[in-house]
Amino acid sequence: MTTLTLLHPGAMGAKVGGQAARAGARVLYVPTGRGAASLQRARDVGLEAAESLRSALAASDFVLSVCPPHAAEDVAHEVLAHPFRGVYVEANAISPDRTRRIAAACAERDVPMLDGSIVGGPPGPGSAPRLYLSGDGKEVARVAALFENTRVLARPLDAGIGAASALKMSYASYQKSARVLAAVSHALAASHGVAAELALEAGSLTSNILAETDQLPSVAARAWRWAPELEEIAATLRAAGLPPELAEGAASVLRRWDGDKDRFDLPLAEVLGHLRTEDCVEG
Repeated sequence: MTTLTLLHPGAMGAKVGGQAARAGARVLYVPTGRGAASLQRARDVGLEAAESLRSALAASDFVLSVCPPHAAEDVAHEVLAHPFRGVYVEANAISPDRTRRIAAACAERDVPMLDGSIVGGPPGPGSAPRLYLSGDGKEVARVAALFENTRVLARPLDAGIGAASALKMSYASYQKSARVLAAVSHALAASHGVAAELALEAGSLTSNILAETDQLPSVAARAWRWAPELEEIAATLRAAGLPPELAEGAASVLRRWDGDKDRFDLPLAEVLGHLRTEDCVEG
């Protein structure tokens, strides 16, 4: 039986670990320092309490780290402070650079590491998150096998450390920002007494903007008009006592397409390339 230590049983981690347990893996967690809610989540999904982190690591083939992003490096170093000869799976929403730092720390201690990222909500009825994995292909396949026929859809990437994290950052940069932008938009409408009308307009939207890459050359071609409009929006937000930073940031991004005015036939790769700073070096 494959043994996995889950760090830690939060709202996402517990249910991901629970799927591996249902598929036949032994999934350990460390109750020390966990709150009552975390302990209950772990029990609810069939995780097994370990006496200590040391004992859990001694028994484990894998460690799966699913924790708040700011704690990712601390969790990794806590694991690496103990003897561990399994594979460390870094599955947090962190930058590729942070992931590579953790990989370097693992390499110093001869601990293999995989880069993972979870896209989607916790597994459950109507929800099947994707677990993207990059790194050593053999170890990726072993981790993917833990979630075979579960509500966690393991998706191996034929790429090295950093790729899975980059995908998460790419997706979340849109998904998280869009939610925040929606909140600001509704707050602005409410401050001017037009909340119901905005909700009506919102209901008529049918676009899946992240999927509509064919529209991006048109955005660049019209950026010379959109940037001043975003600056007006920023001024309106500021006057209402609402945060203007998203609008100001969007206007700044649009200015990078100043040279693309009315060039509706630009290839997508060129349009996206114009967003990069000149001194940027791709990792």
